[in-house]
Amino acid sequence: MSAMQPVPSPGHPAVAAYLAEGYDSVPGMSSRFAAAISARLLRLQTEQGIGGPIAEIGAFEGRFFIALAHALEPGELALGIDIFSWPNPEVKDRFEANCLKHGIGPDRRVTVKADAGAMAPADLLAHAKGAKLRFIHIDGEHSRAALLKDLALATACLKDGGLIVLDDMLHPGYPTLMVAVQAYLEANPDIVPLCVIDRETIVAATKFVLCQKSWFERYQAAMLDIFKDQVWPLGADFEPHWCLVLSQDTRLAAIT
Repeated sequence: MSAMQPVPSPGHPAVAAYLAEGYDSVPGMSSRFAAAISARLLRLQTEQGIGGPIAEIGAFEGRFFIALAHALEPGELALGIDIFSWPNPEVKDRFEANCLKHGIGPDRRVTVKADAGAMAPADLLAHAKGAKLRFIHIDGEHSRAALLKDLALATACLKDGGLIVLDDMLHPGYPTLMVAVQAYLEANPDIVPLCVIDRETIVAATKFVLCQKSWFERYQAAMLDIFKDQVWPLGADFEPHWCLVLSQDTRLAAIT
């Protein structure tokens, strides 16, 4: 019997319209399911009184970035950070053109051509007009060293109640990234996994969402209601921490 669940509501009409009509037209790898979950988490933050700018490290041509930016409140900024050199230098122009085409004008975003791994927290915060960030999506260089640098930067710039989202977790092409995440969690006991967003395909890969330990119970209680149809029953065991797994396929193995 199928247990495939629909993509949940992102909680924002503009995000829903973009996911339905524009998402696939922008080159990129992140899944529509993960974009909807992330946008709804941004809405949850707003409902909890958490506002402010967001950032994406590894914005590429803007597919995921545009969805996040549409989930912001008026006056909040989205920072798109990338070296903007792959596959060619024109990728920055394509990023900005895609943002403009899909409704994210220069008044709503800041394009940052930089290596996040070489940025100090003060540099990132300066791009955010001095405000700490409420949501940081990390999809930069896929090496252990680079991920640890990005995580350190994100942690230093995260506001109270903020979320860090990690792309391409448990990806067969990047198996050592999980080693970096485990080392980071052990070194930062005040940060815990909030949920795992299951992959759609090998390309549209799994994401981890991290939060401050002091916010875990509040977030989890709300998410159990918001995403009740997408909760995989067994969850994720990070030894000893347990968190939700959100998936479109909520089946358990048929062993009887």
